[in-house]
Amino acid sequence: MNKVHVKTGDNVMVISGKDAGKTGKVLAVSPTEGKVIVEGLNMVTKHVKPRRQGEQGGIVKAEGAMYASKVMPVCPKCNKATRIGHAEAEGKKVRVCKKCGAQL
Repeated sequence: MNKVHVKTGDNVMVISGKDAGKTGKVLAVSPTEGKVIVEGLNMVTKHVKPRRQGEQGGIVKAEGAMYASKVMPVCPKCNKATRIGHAEAEGKKVRVCKKCGAQL
């Protein structure tokens, strides 16, 4: 099993590729592939066939998966892309910002 440093619902910034510098929310994480799907980023076109009678087919834009190594979590306090550290708060292991120490 592979670990990914981001979770579903995290706000992330893309650090490389055509969408570099843009931010979005993580919709899905696939640890086995090491990929994430970010809302509104890495848009791809899909050709969809009508499945039922009366349903319309055509070209649809959808978010494509990207490697998790291309994204960094954004700290809600300092609003910067940051690495994640771990600390213990109230007996639980929590994720913290490496820049300002805020809890993620």
